[in-house]
Amino acid sequence: MNVVQAPDYRESYANSVQVRVSVWDFQLVFGLASSDAPDQVTITNRNAIFLSPQQAKALWNVLGQNLSQYEQAFGTLNLEPQSHAFPQGPIN
Repeated sequence: MNVVQAPDYRESYANSVQVRVSVWDFQLVFGLASSDAPDQVTITNRNAIFLSPQQAKALWNVLGQNLSQYEQAFGTLNLEPQSHAFPQGPIN
């Protein structure tokens, strides 16, 4: 297998993903979530990727394998929010 990057290849960061499903495909919409106030979250969608159901299942399998290896190396990932006492006031 020879993997090459297209001239318009780019990388981006996402901390939000929305999954939309139809009979024909899965759509993954990646975005950036930010908060200007404690009770408001804004999600800016950046990229949408369409996958066939078969590719979505293959992605699910490979992500599961990699997450399992990650947790074996670094510990269990928790999805529940953790309560931290962050200092209030300006951040320098």
